[in-house]
Amino acid sequence: MKHLLQHLFSPKYFYQFSRKCLPWFYFIFFISFFYGLIGGLILSPPDYQQGDAFRIIYLHVPFSFLSLFIYLAMATFALLGFVWKIKLADILMRASAPIGASFTLLALITGSLWGKPMWGTYWIWDARLTSELILLFLYLGYISLTQAYPQQQQGHLAGRIIVMVGIINIPIIHYSVYWWNTLHQGATLSKLSKPSIANNMLYPLLSMIIAFLFYYLILLFLRTQREVFKKLQ
Repeated sequence: MKHLLQHLFSPKYFYQFSRKCLPWFYFIFFISFFYGLIGGLILSPPDYQQGDAFRIIYLHVPFSFLSLFIYLAMATFALLGFVWKIKLADILMRASAPIGASFTLLALITGSLWGKPMWGTYWIWDARLTSELILLFLYLGYISLTQAYPQQQQGHLAGRIIVMVGIINIPIIHYSVYWWNTLHQGATLSKLSKPSIANNMLYPLLSMIIAFLFYYLILLFLRTQREVFKKLQ
């Protein structure tokens, strides 16, 4: 297992693998984004309660999903670094952090824009919003901490620790709407067998999530390629 992971995450193998994958990632991103944009802004009807204001979900939901997904990916990379001493894992973590922080900030901004017409205010110390804000601080804390150490290896170790400790915030974000009295609406996509959204609204939303997921992978591979290329020279 260790030898297989070390092979798959070797800088040389990753560099070659990522160059082959990137054209496909671009293709999937553009197709998914185009369909999601047209379907969400033009083809889907206004919501019977929120009107056209609901259309912000085609950005807010993907941003929120990616903010959690990227942190979970970073936690996986941290585990690979701790258990199997995979050096590329630290590079992948460092490449993911600014992307995750950006998606988290965008999730908070779009959530605030949606909250104004729905709640009458841009911000309230709702459990979901507060825990998402804490996630942004975790990303920024990781970035600051890894850059604070003069020795890169020390920064990597400190970064792994803060990511693993912060993982406790992820289930809090997800389940906060059920554990506490919150204004944020409950799950819609997690109930795929009986989603709380019409299909002509659901499919463009899923397409936008896929588009931004591959956008993350594109940025991750490009940023990691740059670091690996420096090491291979």
